[in-house]
Amino acid sequence: MTIAIIGAGLGGLALARVLHVNGIESVVHEREAARDARGQGGMLDIHSGQPALREAGLIDGFHAIARGEGQDMKLLEPDGTLLLEEDTPDDAPLLRPEVDRADLRDLLLDSLPEGTVRWGRAYESAENGVVRFADGGSATYDLLVGADGANSRVRALLTDARPAHLGQNYVEIGIPDIDRTHPDLAAMVGRGTYWVLGDGKSLAAQRNGDGRVRIGVSFHHTAEDWFETSGIPFGDPAAARARLIELLPGWDARILALIEACDDTVVPRSVHTLPIGLTWESAPDVTLLGDAAHLMPPTGEGANMALLDGARLGLELAAHPDDFPTAVKAYEREMFERTGAAARMSARVQELLTAPDAARKMLAFFQPD
Repeated sequence: MTIAIIGAGLGGLALARVLHVNGIESVVHEREAARDARGQGGMLDIHSGQPALREAGLIDGFHAIARGEGQDMKLLEPDGTLLLEEDTPDDAPLLRPEVDRADLRDLLLDSLPEGTVRWGRAYESAENGVVRFADGGSATYDLLVGADGANSRVRALLTDARPAHLGQNYVEIGIPDIDRTHPDLAAMVGRGTYWVLGDGKSLAAQRNGDGRVRIGVSFHHTAEDWFETSGIPFGDPAAARARLIELLPGWDARILALIEACDDTVVPRSVHTLPIGLTWESAPDVTLLGDAAHLMPPTGEGANMALLDGARLGLELAAHPDDFPTAVKAYEREMFERTGAAARMSARVQELLTAPDAARKMLAFFQPD
């Protein structure tokens, strides 16, 4: 029985690893040319996804690369008022540690037998047990798993649902080697996440494992084409930073100094989500996991759900090695319920982040009566 996984993201690799641990081999087809073909993004808050890493036999390796101090957090208002500061004791349990996405992906990749991941295999179509790739190649499968992310092409085999713009656009910027280049700003940000929430605008700065502070400046309640009218000249990084500061009138100078100190990485990004509670009629030979199945607001649940998806599907397939349709149905039942709840919680947090007086509302969320 041949299992073809489309996409070498966290969910697809977790599935391949749990299958391998249980004596079942699979093939992962990835469109990227090599594991280091592009950057893998910033830090991830891995909490509910940790059981998946235990099932994969990788929890000790995860603890070795996780940053407990990344659980630190500061919450501020745009005028610089500090509402909340949480410092993590050195001996605190790793309940919600931060980990570099690239390091976690490498941990999963290195745990798989050589040849499990086939690089440069961009999915084109699938029909009658044959998947075809953009390079003209093909492969057979008994089960096709779409782990190909937000813009999944495998998804179309099961549902017509497509991601919709959430009304949020953000600009990704960052400060490299902040401890050496800007020690004052490094102390201000701290060891973890630094959040500034205003009325319809926010800034999130996060310490990465390589010494870079990754910053996202978000503009809520904006249209999908907002970047075209924002006046941000993305081809001129210095002017783009200046325009970002103009778009944050009244913000404290110490917060704006973070933007001024950034390097020339200025990337526009739009936020999209799938409908909350998306389901589909189960098919015997294809299923989805991760963002391909339940793309949700970026509030810290996506990567955790993807890891759990991969592990749960792998365990169901191991329990029914000769009956993939039964395994898929059991996996999808659990996945729909679990990720539906996570999507509803993410939507609730997103609503708080975009509300008037967002900082005070988030303070109440973190410190309920």
